[in-house]
Amino acid sequence: MMENTVFMSFTFYSTILILKMYVIAIITGQVRLRKKAFANPEDALRNGGLQYYRDDPDVERCRRAHRNDMENIFPFLFLGAVYSLLDPSPAVARIHFFIFCVGRIVHTIAYLLRLKAPMRSVAYGVAQLPCFSMALQILLATTPYW
Repeated sequence: MMENTVFMSFTFYSTILILKMYVIAIITGQVRLRKKAFANPEDALRNGGLQYYRDDPDVERCRRAHRNDMENIFPFLFLGAVYSLLDPSPAVARIHFFIFCVGRIVHTIAYLLRLKAPMRSVAYGVAQLPCFSMALQILLATTPYW
């Protein structure tokens, strides 16, 4: 496995993305504490009372950013792992992984900082391009076996 430079590059960028998701989870928790908006009554009771068992727009924004990551990063993990097995050009593969990673980071920053449209949409679209490319290459490589 250590000889597969494409897989090692994929592993590097995937780990960056997973760490980014952990950071968003931590940010969400911190915003919950700061805004006193808890999802569970027992947490609200522990932090001041049931009046804090409520939704908050800032917490919901963090949660949407995290959910969007799950909807996009999890498919990338599958596509990138399988794509790595197809023996693609290491340079081209690295470009695919890099573009996706940067696109997701920019998307998260745009989401959490409420940057002007269409920044978030552009970041989302750019990040999808390498995923579609990898999916197409996987389908082309596996079509003879269906």
